[in-house]
Amino acid sequence: MTELAVKAVLAYLLGSLVGSLILGRFSGVDIRTQGSGNAGATNALRTQGKAMGLTVLVIDLAKGWVATAWLARVALPFVPAATLEYREWLVPACGIAVMLGHIYPLWYGFRGGKGVATLVGVILGVGGGLLLAFLVTFLVAVMILGWVSLGSMLGAAAVAVAIAVGDYAPRVPLLTFAVLAALLIVYTHRGNLGRIRAGTESRARKLWLFRGRAAG
Repeated sequence: MTELAVKAVLAYLLGSLVGSLILGRFSGVDIRTQGSGNAGATNALRTQGKAMGLTVLVIDLAKGWVATAWLARVALPFVPAATLEYREWLVPACGIAVMLGHIYPLWYGFRGGKGVATLVGVILGVGGGLLLAFLVTFLVAVMILGWVSLGSMLGAAAVAVAIAVGDYAPRVPLLTFAVLAALLIVYTHRGNLGRIRAGTESRARKLWLFRGRAAG
């Protein structure tokens, strides 16, 4: 239990290192005051350009991967190893904790990003098949519907479905993680859902297959 708690706290602190806010310190820009007000890679791309957007994406992806592929699995000095019962929850706990750190960062007044890039990094650390489920669902949804936000939510939900029907172990801890992660992504995109219902949410014109028909 001690190992689980310590690693969850460390993963949360890791998640609190938000890429756009770290880079913004060097340029004197708080990205939360620009564009959509979100501290994620998409807003960084739109307001600060491709270089910063890509760098933010890499940082936010990397911390999700580190939390699940390394931190959850490494032996920590002076920390008693968890029993098998709790060890199965190390990866899920670190995955949720790093996402919570990104969304509610301790270092930045608990105002962070929406957690999608960090979730993708977490999924990459858990298993490549789950990443494929997310990416395929995300791309298909964006191409058909045009909304990146909805694609992100459906992609997160697809991960939970893939775990539920696939051969993933430990099933209960991973499925619990996936359901909680999907709910987190829906919650952080609640404003986008409101704009979709109101018809004011912008679409990804370069990916949306039906942009010409809608424009006509």
